[in-house]
Amino acid sequence: MAKLKPYILSENARAQAEFYTQALGGRIESVTTHEQAMGAQNEFKDKVMHMCFSIPGENYIFMADAIEPVTRGGDIALSVEFGTQEEAVAAFDKLSEGGKVKHPIELQPFGIFYGELVDKYQVTWMITA
Repeated sequence: MAKLKPYILSENARAQAEFYTQALGGRIESVTTHEQAMGAQNEFKDKVMHMCFSIPGENYIFMADAIEPVTRGGDIALSVEFGTQEEAVAAFDKLSEGGKVKHPIELQPFGIFYGELVDKYQVTWMITA
């Protein structure tokens, strides 16, 4: 059985992961820098080579500091389903701080509690309950 694990390249993986763990719950599980993994002593030594953080429900997201500038597109979204509308609204509100709400979180005509936003790191999120 395969598991999908999103991997986000970031301009500041530590700050971005901290933002997500505060918004979604969970915690940073591990961080490996270029210095730790490969003994780098240059400008990359303190950059994140690999990071894993968890969010509730046994979900994991991986991140790394990008070596090259990051360009985001609108073609991929991370979707998180919560057990209650209250949890979904709380996460939606936190993720949207400094970002842009595309669709307010509310009960949709097709019967699902749904909202969509682009966060301050230009990552698109679809939140449901």
